[in-house]
Amino acid sequence: MIRERPQSFNEVPMKERLTIPRQEMPEQDAVERSGNFLEVNLGLTPEQAVIEAQRCIECKKPTCMDGCPVSIKIPDFIQLICNQDFIGAADKIKEDNSLPAICGRVCPQETQCEEVCVMGKRFEPVAIGRLERFVADYAMNHGGSDAKTIEKPEPTGQKVAIVGSGPAGLAVASDLIKEGHEVTVFEALHEFGGVLVYGIPEFRLPKVILKEEVASLEAMGVKFVKNFIVGRTMTIQELMAEEGFDAVFLGLGAGLPRFMNIPGENLNGVYSANEFLTRSNLMRGYDFPEWDTPLYRAKHAIVVGGGNTAMDAVRTAKRLGAEEASIVYRRSEEEMPARNEEIHHAKEEGVEFMNLVNPIEFISDDQGSVVAAKCLRMELGEPDDSGRRRPVPMEGSEFIMDVDMVVIAVGNGSNPLIAQTTPEIDTNKWGNIVADDDGRTSMEGVFAGGDIVSGGATVILAMGQGRKSAIAINEYLRTKVGSTS
Repeated sequence: MIRERPQSFNEVPMKERLTIPRQEMPEQDAVERSGNFLEVNLGLTPEQAVIEAQRCIECKKPTCMDGCPVSIKIPDFIQLICNQDFIGAADKIKEDNSLPAICGRVCPQETQCEEVCVMGKRFEPVAIGRLERFVADYAMNHGGSDAKTIEKPEPTGQKVAIVGSGPAGLAVASDLIKEGHEVTVFEALHEFGGVLVYGIPEFRLPKVILKEEVASLEAMGVKFVKNFIVGRTMTIQELMAEEGFDAVFLGLGAGLPRFMNIPGENLNGVYSANEFLTRSNLMRGYDFPEWDTPLYRAKHAIVVGGGNTAMDAVRTAKRLGAEEASIVYRRSEEEMPARNEEIHHAKEEGVEFMNLVNPIEFISDDQGSVVAAKCLRMELGEPDDSGRRRPVPMEGSEFIMDVDMVVIAVGNGSNPLIAQTTPEIDTNKWGNIVADDDGRTSMEGVFAGGDIVSGGATVILAMGQGRKSAIAINEYLRTKVGSTS
């Protein structure tokens, strides 16, 4: 039952707030979900959402907002939930975050807004991410209307091209369309969403959610163009000189896979995480033969790496029928960069964790397919540049394990196409575009943000960079108008 809640936080006894337990996320049974691609987390009920919102203690200095890369007005939307104005709460979030249903699912709130929640100093932090997801889903399912509630400004007559429809690009599009600019998003793939559509499995982010968010931006006036490779279909220079775009934002992401450079990485059955997840997610290989994308169903699969991408890959392999699906990670679990929730879910689903192990060679059969991995056991030495203890091979620890599929998930690099076709834009030694804090690049009128600048990071950090770039682009366009009038 929903607790009766006064309209003001101040009328609720503090002791009552402190005794409310954090609400558990309903989820699919582990055994059942390990064989399907339906969403694992089912979302809070309205009753749970109100109870969880009642745990907020209305801090005078809401540090949760400082922990949010896009500065969502967290106390405001939580109070609206307490008053059972769920659509109002979703609208409040949308003032600062155009993708709440997505961020509520995939953002690492435990290291951002919830990490600095004052409630978390003595108790569990308020479940901000779960509340964000709840109100976003509620608004979608109960007639919440994003485009209709936004008063459209007078057109400025200026055009902005956004390259890439990932989280950074979508954030820029959302902010600039509200300023009256003509905004066009160019996507190289045949679906919109960037890493959100090709990198994150259906069981973590249903694609219908992403399609709803894109449709909302379309309703606001954003134009979307797919199968358009900037740098091949048309260069940045041509977009500006021939198509009349006044500014360009580059949000290409970091989709270039990295490998380990060890023998056997070119064998059949050895995938990059990018290819494996793209085949499964974007090309719907998990739904073969309904979708005509072949994807190998392994019996003994290993995924090398310890991040969220590695967890996505190994849990996908498990769902595709692997009898054994294992994480092979050269450090200990404590050093794993993956979210705790993803590690927990993987373990529940039967994934084995082989920590302090590192492959040094993949072995083939006569047909060139991988059949085994030669590995070393590791121990942790002194911290490296990342602050984590460096893995050191243990002498005489070599062993061989049977595998018939390997997925390499050890990181990604930046898309090199822009650097190859637009030398006016400076890049660093890793191939990332060099941009200032507001996204300005070395080329006049061209801005960049997200993973193409920072390297692989989180959805919300990319959106935060996108929003800062949108402010700078808007100011640049105003200055441009002033200088020509």
